[in-house]
Amino acid sequence: MIYIGIDDTDMLDTRGTGHLARQIAAQLAADYPLLGVTRHQLSSDPRVPCTHKNSSAVIHLGAPAEAVQPIMKQVEAFMRNDFVPGSDPGLCVTAVVPKAITKFGQKAKKTFVLQTEARALAAAHDLPLIGLGGTEDGVIGALAAVGLATGGNDGRYIIIGRVRDLVGLQPVEALLDAGVTAVQTSDGTPVQDGMVLTDKVRPARRNGRPVVIVQWQGDHWLPLKLD
Repeated sequence: MIYIGIDDTDMLDTRGTGHLARQIAAQLAADYPLLGVTRHQLSSDPRVPCTHKNSSAVIHLGAPAEAVQPIMKQVEAFMRNDFVPGSDPGLCVTAVVPKAITKFGQKAKKTFVLQTEARALAAAHDLPLIGLGGTEDGVIGALAAVGLATGGNDGRYIIIGRVRDLVGLQPVEALLDAGVTAVQTSDGTPVQDGMVLTDKVRPARRNGRPVVIVQWQGDHWLPLKLD
């Protein structure tokens, strides 16, 4: 598995980081198995400069560790070509994510952290982490997102299987067939039948799996959008 974390790639009037992640994922999928793209919410501390909600994205690829460098070069070229003036992009590509990086991600989710801390931590663990313009503060979110993604219990999938193709009310089986591992309520009770409103459904990442968490609404299940 290779994780590709990107952050701070947009401005208020441009495409978002999630959109860019999906574009990069589509390109990489021509050569590697795409296992998903996840969105991770970071701190809302007012000291954090951000355009929307300070979220970052991670592309999950089924690729060997030796592919890290060529993938990083490919993604870097894509991001430089798609650079948005005024943005401060960061990129992290790695197959090995120490627990210290997950702890950093959890910290960045709760509080303000400095770019120097992210760079020092990446250097200490020999993780490829680079800035691609502006202040390069995006390295903070890129590293944090990789840590949160590998922790397995954070964020939500913006791409998984064929889930984005689903529209309207669909049976639970349709979500499972599209790539979701499970449908359940917030207390963990499995949902095995009934209709689910699938418009813009974004499965949560739980135990490293895509899980749709729902609540009953009238005559169908309504998916919850969790961070």
